[in-house]
This record gives sequence, structure tokens and C-alpha cells, in this order.
Amino acid sequence: MKFQQISSRFLARTMIVPVCTALLSTMQAAGQFPRTPPNTVVVDFTKTLMVSKSTPTLQVVVNPMIAKGSPIHDGTFGALKDLGADYVRYVPWNPYPKLSVAELDPPTSDKTSWDFSLIDPYTKDFLEATEEQGHSTVMNFSTIPTWMFKTDKPVTYPADPNQVVWNYTQGAEPIDPTNKQIGDYMGRLVSWYTQGGFTDELGKEHKSGYHYKFPYWEVLNEPDIEHQTTPEAYTARYDAIVEAIHKVSPTTKFVGLGLAFPSQNPEIFEYFLDGSHHRPGIPLDYISYHFYATPDMSEDINGWQYTFFNQADGFLTGVRYIKAIRDRLSPATKMDTDELGVILPTDFLELMAAKALPDHIPAAYWNAAGALFGYLFIEETKLGVDVIGESQLVGYPSQFPSVSMMDYNNGKPNARFWVLKLLKDNFHPGDTLVQTSVSSGSATDAQAFITPAGKKLLLVNKRNSPVELTLPAEAKSATVSVVDEATGDGAARVSAQAGDKLKLAPFAVAVVTWH
Repeated sequence: MKFQQISSRFLARTMIVPVCTALLSTMQAAGQFPRTPPNTVVVDFTKTLMVSKSTPTLQVVVNPMIAKGSPIHDGTFGALKDLGADYVRYVPWNPYPKLSVAELDPPTSDKTSWDFSLIDPYTKDFLEATEEQGHSTVMNFSTIPTWMFKTDKPVTYPADPNQVVWNYTQGAEPIDPTNKQIGDYMGRLVSWYTQGGFTDELGKEHKSGYHYKFPYWEVLNEPDIEHQTTPEAYTARYDAIVEAIHKVSPTTKFVGLGLAFPSQNPEIFEYFLDGSHHRPGIPLDYISYHFYATPDMSEDINGWQYTFFNQADGFLTGVRYIKAIRDRLSPATKMDTDELGVILPTDFLELMAAKALPDHIPAAYWNAAGALFGYLFIEETKLGVDVIGESQLVGYPSQFPSVSMMDYNNGKPNARFWVLKLLKDNFHPGDTLVQTSVSSGSATDAQAFITPAGKKLLLVNKRNSPVELTLPAEAKSATVSVVDEATGDGAARVSAQAGDKLKLAPFAVAVVTWH
């Protein structure tokens, strides 16, 4: 029986190609299969695919290059303010304990170590460029004080707040097994920024005078890496943190998980999205997870043009699987992919060397990484992902330079930023996606939208070579906005379309608009 099953499967798979070939030939001969020239964009505005739920955005990670006095500080926060994005994620994180942890040492019988003096300047700059401009934020003070975990010996941290350290998040088991201590820490931190201050463990009042609104709070970051966190441990920790924050900020909504490797951890989605595993009344507003394309050290940009997008397709398969789990267990929970980008292998060499190495990132890389985000935006929008976040505003040599959206040499936004702005300015939740295809066009992704501003066609060239597309006839007199290598550190180039041919430069991202 086993041999027969194997034989049947083999024959079925080997027969499918000739059968399909014969069928296509018959349809073409009978005139039932249209012959469309290669690289022709075909749009049917009468066939609705779905209504978009998706918002493109970005994350801001705290590091010394966004501090006041940095040569790119003003350009960075000016760009963030001008972008005007919503759901902007803010992450002070563990390589800089003094910039991310407000209580670095455990309380004693007569004093605590609460100190926001180094943390506040970063946070205020961020909120001035986002919340104070009327845009929503997703706050994530992602690092739990390590003294709250059992470790063989106390974990030290550098006296210099700008000195990077990669082993701060030690320990797997919290000292308080109920997680109340962790929850109370996060609740006091949120109260500092939203309620004008808090009362510490010894009953002492700490006043800040801040009354910001935190509409969204993401609970921790990449717990599948930090503290060896199991699904059960994360869920219990999430509940404790949410309960504590809700006491001081009852309107805040919550983002859970923030996984580094979502496709490797399906069990955490199964566990976390099952409401029976949570305390009564705990909301499951959003789940979040990440993706970075990572090519091999031996590849150059001619290999990246395939690796980036092939790895993205693998991630998108994972998104479909996660969506199926979400739909089954908690369909009202929204999805946020809040770290999307590329990490080049040379970034890891710098981390191992603990210093900046000569910058070998070619100019075309920034367009390739921008095209990847454009591609993910199209495909995730079709999958109904609610928030699609590019990572990250500032990286620099020794600190993930390939992930930066700012040119760390001159303080100007690079092509990755300008692709995000192109998407943010043109596409919004409520837009209608219609049937779109590119004939024989594996090098190009395309999606047409009906928007309040007119019909729009988003095009992404995934290859390191130009491609000439044939546009729909009605787009012959459209306006084209494009980010490509020629735009450099500048905004999208805008021009009038003439005729039905449009040539896209390597890794170009373009929006074609007409009425």
C-alpha cells in the first residue's frame, strides 16, 4: 500500500506539467487564453479584491546618534515630524541600559534608584515629533530591569550611558513568580509620562509634570530571544504588565508578542491568542512580529535582488499561517509587523568586532531595501495586516547601519525613508484594492487602488536592472512619483506620464496617479 501511495503521488506530480502545458496550448489555439505582451500591467477596476486596513509606518530605536548634540539629531527629528506617520513605534532597548531602564538597581530599605534624567530627553524629542503633532505612537520600553530576574551574580552595566553592552538581559526566572514586580515597574514608568509622576516602592512621590497620551503600548520586545521566555511565561508577564498599565492609563490599547522569529514559534501564537490562558478582562488588541532579510556573506547586490524577495516570500507564508491562527482563536485581534527591513551580514561583523568597520554598503542597497519594503507593503496589505512598520529610523556603523532610514553621513533621509513617505502619502485604510497583474513580470510587483485622490498604481521593480512596463491605456496622461537611485537622498521625483510605456530603474518604487 505504501509503495502504491508513493507511486500515485509521483505520477500525479510528474503528470501535472505536461497536462497544464497541453491545456494552455489548447486554450491559446482556441482563442480562450489571451496573449498579453510581457511586462504589461493589467488592471480591472470593476473587480474589487478588498478594502485596505493597512497603515505604513516605522520604528524609532533609542541610540546615541539621535541624542541632542548628534550631528544628525536635527535632521532626524525634522524628518520624523515632516513624515507625519501614525502608529510610530518607540523602543528604548537593552544595549543602552541607562537610556532604557528607569530603575537600574533594586530598592533598599531607605532608597530607590528611579532616574529618568537620561531617558527623558530622547522620549520628549520623539513625542514632540509625533504625539504633539497629532499622530499616534506605539510605546515600548522593552527592557525589564535585570535585577528582577534570578541570576548567578548581579548584572552590571556601563557607567557611560553611550557604551553599548549586549549581555544586559540575563536570567530566565523572575524573582517574583507572580510578575507583579515587573508589572508595577511598567505601571510606574507609564504613570511618569501620563499622570505627572508616581509613588515608588517606599512611598516616595516622584513628580514629572508630564501628561502625554499613550494610545498604544507594546509589551516587551522579541521575548523569543530575551530571557528564554516560554509562551506561558510571556502570557503571564503580558497580563501582569497590562493590568498595571491599565490602572494608570485605562484608555491604552496593547500590542503583544513582538516576536523576532515568528515562523519558528507557532506555538506562542496558539497559546497567547487563546483567551482562556489570560486573566479575566485582559485585552488582545494587537499582535506583532518581525522580519529582516539577511543575505549570505558571499553575496553582493546581484544576489540580494533575489535573496531579499525570496526570503520575504517565506515570511509572507508565515504571515498567512499566523493569520489563520488569529482568525481561529481571536479574530478581533489586529496584526502589526513593526520591524521590517534588511540586516546585512557585515552588520554582524561590526557587532562581533565591537566597533565600526569601513562602510562598504553600495548606494543601490538603499533602493533595494526600499523596494523590499514596497513589496512587503503590497503583499501584506492584500493579507489584511493592519500596521506595516519599517525598521528603523537611525542605525549607523557599529549599530546596524544597513537598517537605517537616515543617511548617517549627512543627516538626510535615504531612499528607504522616501519609499515609506511615498507609501504613507498615497495609501490609507479604506482604499479599495482591485484586480491587478503583470504579464510574465516576475521582476515587478504591482497593485492598483481606488483612493479618494483618484486611481493609483503602485509599482515595485524587484531587480537590479531596468524594466519597461506597458501601463493601462487610461494611465497615459498620469502623474508618476518615483524613488530610485537617481533620487538619492531626495524625495520622490514627480513627472508627467506620456504614452503607455514606463521605464523603471533598478529597484525603483513608483506611484502612478490618474483620475
